[in-house]
Amino acid sequence: MRVLAIDPSLRCTGYAVVERTGTKSRAVEYGVVKNNASILPSSCLVAIRDRLAELIHRLEPDCGAVESVIYVQSYRTAITLGAARGAALLAMAERGLSIFEYPPAKVKQAVVGRGGAQKEQVGFMVRALLGLTETPQADAADALAIALTHLQNQEAIGRGIVTMQRV
Repeated sequence: MRVLAIDPSLRCTGYAVVERTGTKSRAVEYGVVKNNASILPSSCLVAIRDRLAELIHRLEPDCGAVESVIYVQSYRTAITLGAARGAALLAMAERGLSIFEYPPAKVKQAVVGRGGAQKEQVGFMVRALLGLTETPQADAADALAIALTHLQNQEAIGRGIVTMQRV
């Protein structure tokens, strides 16, 4: 199974494609879609959608996983994150991928063992779990963690332990 995972943000969207064969997971590709502060928000959304569409076409994931909507105190931040998330969801939906969502605390719990883990801990654990030679940038590490969470849930579903939330 190959999953495309997204940690959406307007200026720095983390992405990861992780593949599981048997019990072994490996990072196929990961990184960040960076959008300069001088670019209009609408252009950022197009860049996110286009980059993810290219990844989907080239790497052929079986499904998508995305961080679910988080509580934010600023309505502007919520709208911006929602727009970036929408661009990512659109890219996956256009290619017919099933999309699953995971709350940040569940991702941290699955990868680190604590729902309140810090970003540095997530990066360290992702590096260790996937045998990476360096710790990924925070947004890419979050996407890798989302992918690992999805793969763990797939195993649990196969054993009849949990169910999943589709977008």
